[in-house]
Amino acid sequence: MNDIMLKDIWQIKDVEDYKVHFGRKSGTTEPLDEWVDDRWKWTGWQEWRPNRDEFNRPWIFSLMDFYPETDRWLFGGVFRVVARHEGRHEGGYEVELEDLGAKFIGRLKLSSSYRSRPTRVNFENHYNSFVVSEILSEPWSGRTFPGYEDIDLPFRELETLIGKDKPDWKSALENVKGIYLITDTASGKRYVGKASGDQGIWARWSNYVATGHGGNTELRRLIGGRRGIEYARDNFRFVLLEHRAMRTSDEVVDMREQFWKGALQTLGKFGLNRN
Repeated sequence: MNDIMLKDIWQIKDVEDYKVHFGRKSGTTEPLDEWVDDRWKWTGWQEWRPNRDEFNRPWIFSLMDFYPETDRWLFGGVFRVVARHEGRHEGGYEVELEDLGAKFIGRLKLSSSYRSRPTRVNFENHYNSFVVSEILSEPWSGRTFPGYEDIDLPFRELETLIGKDKPDWKSALENVKGIYLITDTASGKRYVGKASGDQGIWARWSNYVATGHGGNTELRRLIGGRRGIEYARDNFRFVLLEHRAMRTSDEVVDMREQFWKGALQTLGKFGLNRN
C-alpha cells in the first residue's frame, strides 16, 4: 500500500489528550455548509454540550463530514477546551481555536469509514488509521460548478453559494435562462418555474434565497405558516431541468415550462403549480 497516513505528515504528541469530533449532519444541517457559510458556526458545534461531558479532554481534533464524497472528512481545526459548564446547551463548552495545524484547516481531507453513532470519541483509537485523501490548494469554499446537467442543490447549499457570490456558479448561471424544479421534500410536492426576460437563473434563484418563496403564490402559502424561510431551508431542493441562451425568446421558455409542468405532473393536487 502507498497510502499517506496522517501520522506521516503530522506527528501529534499526547494523542490521549484529544477527543476527535466527527461532525455529521444534524437534522437538515450539514456542518460543511455551516463552515463555508460562517466559520464561527463551526465553532458553535464544538461549544454544544450534550447531557454527558463528552469533550472531557483538553483538546478537540475537529472534522466535518465532507458529504460530496463518501468516507471523507475535512479538517476543521484544533480547539482547546477552556471551560466546561454544567447542563445540556450551546455554550456548554468554551473553546478556543489553536494555531496547531492552522495551515491544514479547510484543506486537509482525511479518509475514514467511521460510521458509529458516537461523534466525540477518543483520538488515539483513530489517529493511526487516518489516511490523507487530499490536501486542497485553498480552503474549501463550496462545490465547484458541476455543469448544467448536474445541478441538484438543497436550499441551504444554494443559500451559501449565492451568499458567498461563488464566482464559477455565478458566471455560469447569471447569463442563461432556464427551467427549474423545486421539490418540497417534506410533502413530495414539486414546483416548476422559469427564469426568462432579462433575468438569468442566478438572479431568479437569488430571489428564492432572499424570500424562501420567490414570490410564487403556492410556495408563499406553504411556508407562510410553517416557520417561514426556515421551512425552505430544511425542505426545498433545486434542480435545473434545462438551460437556454439569453437570446432564446421568452415564448420558447414558456413552452418548455409548460412541457415540464405536464411531464412532472406539478399542476393540481400532486404539485405546487396553479397555472
